[in-house]
Amino acid sequence: MNNNYYRINNYKNLGNQFEEIGELEKALEFYKKALKFKEAEKDIDLLLDIGLLYEELGEEELAKEKFLQILELDPKEARAYYGLGVLYDECNQYEEALKYYKKAIELDPEYDRAYFFAADVYDQLGRKEEAIKYYEKVIELVEDDFWAYVNLGSIYEELGENEKALEYMKESLLIEEDHYISLFNIGVILKKMGKTEEAKQHYQRSIKSNPEYPYSYLNLAILYKEKNEYEKAIEVLTKGIYFNRQSAFLYYNRACMYIHVNKYEQVIKDLTVAVKLYPKFVEYIKNDNELEPVKHLETYKALIHQK
Repeated sequence: MNNNYYRINNYKNLGNQFEEIGELEKALEFYKKALKFKEAEKDIDLLLDIGLLYEELGEEELAKEKFLQILELDPKEARAYYGLGVLYDECNQYEEALKYYKKAIELDPEYDRAYFFAADVYDQLGRKEEAIKYYEKVIELVEDDFWAYVNLGSIYEELGENEKALEYMKESLLIEEDHYISLFNIGVILKKMGKTEEAKQHYQRSIKSNPEYPYSYLNLAILYKEKNEYEKAIEVLTKGIYFNRQSAFLYYNRACMYIHVNKYEQVIKDLTVAVKLYPKFVEYIKNDNELEPVKHLETYKALIHQK
């Protein structure tokens, strides 16, 4: 073997090893060393690795440069079109991203990630039927694609097709048992279907699966609030705050629960933390009629007028 090829492969292997452990800058350093050899100038896999690393590091222009370089070498390289699609997607240039994803699919009809992210773009653009079609293609190609089932379920929930939404969410749980996102979404769907007790159970399971997902606590607390079970709602939100101390909306909502049990000092304390974490909450507080019982307090006035 040419000694240069040996060195190139050695640098590529080192780059791969550093990439696997998340040391992206170090990985890029070794890929670049490999690229210094003339024999590596047309190595599409190496150029692709470098382009993808630039993308991960937020160097969009350098990533784009590498993907275009690949297409100069091989205009039918689907992975380069996909890489360009991702770049435009991350910049919210959805129509441009879609163009490149579809080109990747045209060149490689079994490119499941291109279908997946094209589906997401269609969803972002509000073109739900096309998004459904592409997610279904993903599932056809990859039967156990957890997120394809979840995203399909979410689209059907948005469209008000709750039975279909529930079906896809349950399918996702067959792939990843007790995943908190699926359990949370099932809770949302069941609530819409009027199955409150079942919704509670799924929010509770979601919390058990991932205590650091704040929205499960919020939705569960709201279910208790709707039944005037304020102490239970407070208990749920207090647990949520314990695991999610930076979630301003949990403090805000607990303040609204404290109102109903006449614990006004606690209301102000929670509103103060909520505003500290998210200053824009001041405007919500001013317009929130639920907080009327504390609006005469000096501590409330000081809170909303602070600079």
